[in-house]
Order: sequence, then structure tokens, then C-alpha cells
Amino acid sequence: MEMFSGEELNGMSGLKLEGECVEVTCGCTSHRYGDAVGTLRVFLSGDLRVSCQCIPGCNEDNLTPAAFEKHSGRETAGKWKNTIWVMVQGEKTPLAKTSLLKYYNKSQKRSPNGSHHGRQYHRDEFVQCSHCNKERRFRLRTKEECRVYHDAVGNRNWQCSDLTFDKITCEDEEERASRKALRGCLRSPSCKGCTKCVCFGCNTCHFSDCSCQTCVDFTHNNATD
Repeated sequence: MEMFSGEELNGMSGLKLEGECVEVTCGCTSHRYGDAVGTLRVFLSGDLRVSCQCIPGCNEDNLTPAAFEKHSGRETAGKWKNTIWVMVQGEKTPLAKTSLLKYYNKSQKRSPNGSHHGRQYHRDEFVQCSHCNKERRFRLRTKEECRVYHDAVGNRNWQCSDLTFDKITCEDEEERASRKALRGCLRSPSCKGCTKCVCFGCNTCHFSDCSCQTCVDFTHNNATD
């Protein structure tokens, strides 16, 4: 699928097209520290991620725009749409003045309870057990289920026995690959991820009482938008 037209991407530095993802060179300028440069990844789902290259060896490779803005040392944080720039025809151009935010803006218009036109769009996800290395399915239909998955992803020692909605042990067989491909998308049963089943920003799958960077950024952005 063509995410952007040639005209929309014309002249952007570092441009790479990777299926349902577009990469471009980006940056954020601090009056004190200067330019922090990185690579912005724009996904069809509306998600935006930045791989920072502010200094050689920086290992911040999956930052949200708000986190990248903060990491860069920008003095007036909270307005990343205008403070993060991309190079267009050799000029620093704020994200808000490009077409790169069109999928992000669409994703923000979805209703906050996790539905799109009244339908659920969180697809099933998998987490690998740290003991047996088998992947286990998590169904994300309610806020409680989303929280269980969220906490499991953040737990490096998560095991099959920690599942609360399904009684599974490490001795149970792992789902076949053909079964894993079916993840609950309403558009296509074997969908690998689209705007109808992948969510990167709603009140159902983000939590104000969680201290992880993703939830902190989401709560902050909702409060300032």
C-alpha cells in the first residue's frame, strides 16, 4: 500500500519505504545542546517512533516523539509536532507542516474507548514465556485484558503460569503458526496489522497509574492537547 504520494515525500532527507512504514531523518533543536538527530518511523497504524542518534552509541531506538523531544533537551517540551523537524529540500521543516502526521491524526480521532466506528480494533498479541520460550496469546477486548498484556510485556521474567485469564502451563502445546496468524482483525482474519486492528494510543490500552514511558507520554499528551 502506498502510504504517501511522491509529492508528499518529495525532498525529504533519509527517506526509506518499508512496507507499512516510512523512515525519514528527523531532529529536535535545543538552544543549549544543539541538534539531536534521529530517524523517524511513520507507521500506517498512526504510530510514530524515533531512533535517536544524538551521540555515537545512543541506545534510545524506540522513542515516542514526546520522549525524543524530552531526550533532546528541548527547553519548551510538550509541543513536539512543532519542535521536531524533518529536512525538506535542505530546510528544517516542523512535522506539523508536513504530511507525515496524517495517519497519526486519523488515529487520534478514534473514540477513546478503543473502538473505530463502534467496533473493537485491538488485535490479539503474543508474549514469550521466559521459561519455556513458547508464545502465548493475549486477547485485548477489555481494559483489564489490555492491562494484563501491558504488564506482561514489561516483565522480562513473565511465564505461562502468570496468565490470569487462561489456565496454561509450560507443558501445554504452543499454537500452530497457521493459528497464530489469526489475530482478530475485522477487516481480514489473517491481517498482519492495519489501522482497524492495531492501536497505539487510546485510554483502553494506556494507563495513567503506569510509570512506563509510553503511558507517561500518552497521559501527558492527552492533558496538553
